[in-house]
Amino acid sequence: MKSLIGLEAVRIKKIPTYLFADLDKLKHKYQQQTGERIIDYGEGNPLFSPPKSIIKYFISALKKPENHRYPSYNGKITAREAVAEWYKNRFGVKLNPDTEVAMLIGSKEGVAHLIWSIIDKDDIAYVPSPSYPVYLNQTILAGGIPKILPLLESNAFLPDLDQIKPDKKLKLLCLNYPNNPTAAVAPLTYYKEAVKKAQRYGFYCFNDNVYSELYYNNPPHSILEITDAKEHCVEFHSLSKTCSMAGWRIGFVVGNKAIIKALLRIKQNVDSGPFGAIQDAAIFALNNIDGISKNTRTDYQKRLLLLVRSLNKLGWKTDMPEATFYLWTKIQSEKYRRDSLSFTYSLLEKTGILVAPGCGFGDAGEGYIRFAAIVSLNDIKLSIKRLAVSKLL
Repeated sequence: MKSLIGLEAVRIKKIPTYLFADLDKLKHKYQQQTGERIIDYGEGNPLFSPPKSIIKYFISALKKPENHRYPSYNGKITAREAVAEWYKNRFGVKLNPDTEVAMLIGSKEGVAHLIWSIIDKDDIAYVPSPSYPVYLNQTILAGGIPKILPLLESNAFLPDLDQIKPDKKLKLLCLNYPNNPTAAVAPLTYYKEAVKKAQRYGFYCFNDNVYSELYYNNPPHSILEITDAKEHCVEFHSLSKTCSMAGWRIGFVVGNKAIIKALLRIKQNVDSGPFGAIQDAAIFALNNIDGISKNTRTDYQKRLLLLVRSLNKLGWKTDMPEATFYLWTKIQSEKYRRDSLSFTYSLLEKTGILVAPGCGFGDAGEGYIRFAAIVSLNDIKLSIKRLAVSKLL
């Protein structure tokens, strides 16, 4: 009998294992060995359930016969109109719901399909490091060449746009502000510079703006607020964080109609769009998002403040983030300062606390760890007690 050819496509072997899949394995192994409950700051999986009003509206939407048919690929026009209305009210950005808005099965799916829709073999995409792993991995899977833009604390965790060089193969700049994992926020002047660079060199740009409503000072901006940004840019958004709807998988992309059209060509051959009843619930959420987001911000702010103040009392110097529910902080221990993965292992082994190692977000993340403040206030207090006796600080 002829032996089978290797199962995995060659391109799969070019990307590392997914960080959060590795963290899941680490949790499972620890629990098997100890039987103890982990205090899990690792993945940015929202702590809360969606507001009861959203769930109630979703249940009513389930009764609509049309919601049990295949949805349209770009989403219900009513959902796209709700997105356009929210962008106008929130950012002052006017969008054509017919051509400049599309509904997604979460922003992660949208980012992946955008990269596949515009990156050909050996095309260049500038990717930040540290960053959400999808940007780098999808560029590699699409056959593109990722050029790394380090996010340095000395530059407020903003990529240095002067590092972008003109090239006939240059296609894309990936941005994500408010940022995961660093929690940095981009000022409007930075977006203006990015748009100017895109216009000068002729590349496209996206901003992954899913944390725009989780802010603790001034509301973050949209890149589309910049004049003529829609000529080169799109922006992704999601209700996962703002409305605690992560498992529902509902998001949207807005901006340049040519990019959205290309993205939809990929989607038409991969999926059939978000479930209609979830789109209806998204419309309700967007129409009531001010009150929902205010409550969500208040809850995460309490957790972040408790975590920051408690860590500072232990001698771990860190600051309250401006946005997101992440705390990105340098490893204080000299022993682990350049080995965030070993620190993560040791922290879990000695305390039962799981964090995300900075190296999992790219080489420039080494020396840092990320706390996702998605645990209860009592668990934060318990974890601080464990840290105090761990001798890892």
